Amino acid sequence: MTTQEAEPSGATGLFIYGIVPSDVEPTPDAEGVGDPAGEVTAVRHGDLAALVSEVGLEEPMGRPADLTAYQTLLDGTAAVAPVLPVRFGTVVTGQDAVAELLEAHHDRFAAALDEFEDRLQYTVHGRFDEEEMISDFLTENSAAAALAEQVRGRQEAETREKRIRLGEMISQGVELRREAENRALIEALTPYAVAHAPRPPSSELDAMNVAFLVATDDEEDFVRAVEDFAEQRRGLVRMRLLGPLAPYDFVSAHQLVA
Repeated sequence: MTTQEAEPSGATGLFIYGIVPSDVEPTPDAEGVGDPAGEVTAVRHGDLAALVSEVGLEEPMGRPADLTAYQTLLDGTAAVAPVLPVRFGTVVTGQDAVAELLEAHHDRFAAALDEFEDRLQYTVHGRFDEEEMISDFLTENSAAAALAEQVRGRQEAETREKRIRLGEMISQGVELRREAENRALIEALTPYAVAHAPRPPSSELDAMNVAFLVATDDEEDFVRAVEDFAEQRRGLVRMRLLGPLAPYDFVSAHQLVA
């Protein structure tokens, strides 16, 4: 419910970060979006509360610092209580509007918070080392290797078509390997995760990009399994483990639509 129309100068609204149980209190040092950072408070209704901060309706949103503040608040909250992230940039006119939203979706949000109790998101991202990936591909694909030999050391202009074809073959090879790596990752980590959500690649060299919902009791085993998986691919894939995070990839059905 983002404000779209022009507002009077100085008008303010409430930026909504996420939905939490009603007994959750923002920490005194919690910082919201804006410059200066807004004070984060909770608007309560029934068993629910919304984490909010005041923003100027004329103030531009979407700066990197704003997105960082949004994520920092939600990830910090997720470490101590279940939270349903609300789409970044959702702004309503005031506390009454927040209470109305909580009332309208009360039972659905309460059930979702129960579902995410003691569960956190971890995201596993990996990127192929380009030289290693191409070397492995050419070793496994004799036709591509022959094409690479034909263009090696020759001028680009006279081998243009062959270079284009070789590039297409390598691109297809990376895509197939990415699919295989994602499957292998999901298979390796499924015993330690409640759910998983594949994410689109963020670059052509992405090897894997999957979000996992993990029970807090299984966090250590999950992290250890990720480390083992990464060790098996050392040199070929550079892997990163992001988390613990708020369950961004698992709450789409519960988000407030702006």
